[in-house]
Amino acid sequence: MKKSTIWFLTVIMALTFVGLLYVQIMYMGNMVKMRDDQFAEGVKRSLYAVTTNLEQDETKHFLEEDAAQIESSFYSNYSPDGSSSGLAGVRYTFKTKTSGLSGDLTLKGDPASFPSGARNGGGYRSMQEILRGQYLYQKGLLNEVILNIISQSSNRPISERADSATVARYLRSEFDNNGLDLPFEYAVVNRAGAVVYKSGGYEASEAGRNNTFVQTLFPNDPKNKMNYLKVYFPTKKDYIFSSIKFMIPSFMFTFILLVIFLYTIIIAFRQKKLTEMKNDFINNMTHEFKTPISTISLAAQMLNDNSVRKSPNMLQHISTVINDETKRLRFQVEKVLQMSMFDRQKTTLRLQDVDANTVIANIIHTFKIKVEKYGGKIEAVLDAENAIVNVDEMHFTNVIFNLLDNAVKYRREDVPIHLKVTTRDVSDDRLEIAVEDNGIGIKKENLKKIFDKFYRVSTGNRHDVKGFGLGLAYVNKMVHELKGEITVESEINQGTKFIIILPLIQN
Repeated sequence: MKKSTIWFLTVIMALTFVGLLYVQIMYMGNMVKMRDDQFAEGVKRSLYAVTTNLEQDETKHFLEEDAAQIESSFYSNYSPDGSSSGLAGVRYTFKTKTSGLSGDLTLKGDPASFPSGARNGGGYRSMQEILRGQYLYQKGLLNEVILNIISQSSNRPISERADSATVARYLRSEFDNNGLDLPFEYAVVNRAGAVVYKSGGYEASEAGRNNTFVQTLFPNDPKNKMNYLKVYFPTKKDYIFSSIKFMIPSFMFTFILLVIFLYTIIIAFRQKKLTEMKNDFINNMTHEFKTPISTISLAAQMLNDNSVRKSPNMLQHISTVINDETKRLRFQVEKVLQMSMFDRQKTTLRLQDVDANTVIANIIHTFKIKVEKYGGKIEAVLDAENAIVNVDEMHFTNVIFNLLDNAVKYRREDVPIHLKVTTRDVSDDRLEIAVEDNGIGIKKENLKKIFDKFYRVSTGNRHDVKGFGLGLAYVNKMVHELKGEITVESEINQGTKFIIILPLIQN
């Protein structure tokens, strides 16, 4: 798959996820707003019902008080023995249809003044007409009486007109009727904002702008005597957001899909990069194998020449060339096989205690010829007093040899090669081995990748330097198998320094 195709799919999927998240967030916001509006509407209906109940209670209070006075006046006109003591009347009980209020209406007067038919029972219809006329007259007066009651009721203390227990009971009842089953706090305040009384948990500082609801108590009171009921809900946010809990799984599934999508894209880029590195590996391997095979083939052709077979010196030279190129070819094949083995299973090592100073000195002695061939020099500063390490000597030798070989490969053409190998004890239980060169160096962005399999620094991909990209991967793998650590320091056109830390064997 082309890189442009992967990027195209990435952009499409990214836009899809952004759109999906935007729709979910907008839907959740609308749900919260709608739920908040429903909550506010329910609270307002409840508060209005509470104030209506309080007004009805107050009206009923005045009517009952007035009715009691009329009733006591009626009974006061009769003596204890049942005889009339003066002015009496006829009592009439009624109940309004709209508000459900009941009351008693008394027609005052001397029963002797009633029509004789009404007194003797012979004129029942005339009595009804008299009562109806009196009732209509008294009903007209009733509205005026109620207006007087309302105008005079504002003089009563608010704590008597709407006591805290009654207000709390009405609030709880009305909230339950409107489906608002959650805790609340309330207070009654006057026009100046001073608290008349409040519930035990009421705190004005905790009531937010969108969480406080205000309702006027007794709206017909004069403005200077107005009182207000304030209510807020401490758990309103939890109540509102509880209605959108079903959105949480949706967000979780979307997040999981997003993670899988990102992981898939990363894997796709890694696979593409790995494919490119493998292609580069095959090309480099072809070049690396082609040179020794061509040399061996040429040597074999020379052996077919009779004049060559007659010369012992020439035969010796050709056999040496064939042997060297065969070793080179075998080394490259072994390097590939070793990395393949490392990927499949844990490496089988033949560990033994060796003196790192001695092994490194032997490697330098052998490698000196190759360095001097390019007009350079190699320096050894083996200062470690305790250099006994438990390693596989063959792999340990290959690690040092690979680092030195890379230093020669990536040398600078304008200056002679200068290699330096040092050892020192960094603590009682650790040995440091450093391999330093003055080559072309490595860019900082490439330092973290040089130990990756098949990775080759682009600046080192010169026509005379080929490889598989396995050398440093092998070094890194081997050092960690020996329970050590490896780091690298480098600057462009200044050189590179590899530092290996291995555990020491205590004497």
